[in-house]
Amino acid sequence: MNVLYAIFEADPFIKTGGLGDVGGSLPAAICKEGVDMRVILPKLHTIPEQYRKRMKKVAECTVPLGWRNQYCGVEMLKEKGVTYYFIDNEYYFKRENPYGYGDDGERIAYFSKAVLECLQHIPGFFPDVIHCNDWHTAMIPVFLREHYMELEEYKKIKTVFSVHNLKFQGIYSGYMLGDVLGLHDVKNAADQLKYGDAINFMKGALNYSDRLTTVSPTYAEEICTSWYGEDMEDIFLRRHEVLSGILNGIDVYKHSPGRDKNIVQKYNSTTFKAGKSANKAALQEELGLAVDPDVPLIVLISRLTEQKGLDLITFILEELLAEDVQIAILGVGDKDYEDAFKHFENLMPDKMRACIKFDLGLSARFYAGADMLLMPSRFEPCGLSQMIAMRYGTLPIVRQTGGLKDTVIDCRDGNPEGCGFAFPDFNAHELLFAIKDAAEIYRNDKKRWDALVKYAMKKDFSWKNSAKSYIELYEELI
Repeated sequence: MNVLYAIFEADPFIKTGGLGDVGGSLPAAICKEGVDMRVILPKLHTIPEQYRKRMKKVAECTVPLGWRNQYCGVEMLKEKGVTYYFIDNEYYFKRENPYGYGDDGERIAYFSKAVLECLQHIPGFFPDVIHCNDWHTAMIPVFLREHYMELEEYKKIKTVFSVHNLKFQGIYSGYMLGDVLGLHDVKNAADQLKYGDAINFMKGALNYSDRLTTVSPTYAEEICTSWYGEDMEDIFLRRHEVLSGILNGIDVYKHSPGRDKNIVQKYNSTTFKAGKSANKAALQEELGLAVDPDVPLIVLISRLTEQKGLDLITFILEELLAEDVQIAILGVGDKDYEDAFKHFENLMPDKMRACIKFDLGLSARFYAGADMLLMPSRFEPCGLSQMIAMRYGTLPIVRQTGGLKDTVIDCRDGNPEGCGFAFPDFNAHELLFAIKDAAEIYRNDKKRWDALVKYAMKKDFSWKNSAKSYIELYEELI
């Protein structure tokens, strides 16, 4: 079975967020299960030179895009057992940043068309399935159906479209329908891309793809409602039979307290008591907080945006800091949140630290040294931080939404699978009560706390289970 995985980001080549983590991890896990999955992405200027100089040109062609005919080179690189193809076009991709340009719609449309056009020229590989990811590849199923069905080999291709972030859909002027997409005279496409007076790339994929997935089972149900559906809920409801949620994993080799070079003492699920203690003391000292093993150290490691439920935290922070706790924040984002956390740090410098920066090394030390992680998200398609935290023996305190609900089982109702603290409603005091309950167990029932930590550290969040689920989906299709 041959699968082409089309994505705009894949670590270690290009990563601006969680999409890059998925692109860099899932294909390797699927390849290990015996599927010939190859990844195709743009040859962006920001790809490190160490990878660019290893790329080998394997094909070139011309891509028709509206009235344009644009050059397309295809370069190949093998990395950690996975074959990667890179679409080369300096006009579109030789830029200082991956996104943020006035012609992003045209750049994205070009990439989608180039993926399909180059299949006729890549030697030794033709896909049974093309797996597309987010709006950057959303036009592939549309172009496949409307522009390539006259070619016999293309008729057999099946498409899967995965939604990672429904907030970003690729909405552009209706003028692009003809000028860039070349679909102005195709009524079926025009109707299914139409979004008011504009066109919507993601809407096209949701209508045209053979199967739809998103990154957790709960989120797959949530997006069928108006609260989470971002105006696409009617499509998800109509196509519910072909929609599924497959939980993301994490790179368990990379996120491992037994291997992490950023932390002061390595540990595992057997040696965590000494390891956590040493890392907590080191983190408290690094942050300028009192080195005290008995005070719960609660951290937030996040982009500072509304999605992450930060309004709940800022609402209760003064009340929370009146408790015998320490709070540490790591992240950058909206200035209002940055300023709010700095304000509380100035107000209570003996209990609060706000590290307003992006620092991978420090984030590892946060995971290793903290007792609890806050993640009260407004919505969370999957979430990675809660899984990483559990790997490091830091118990998450989360709102039950999306992937948080699927990964963090509340320990307070006696569930033997409890591995954290979870509350249902987007309510500040439900968050506060969950934190207080966690702190109470931490202080007064060490035996239970240690059992929760050990259980959380042993949970399997590897990509192996996700890979098997995707393979089953591909096999059903073909």
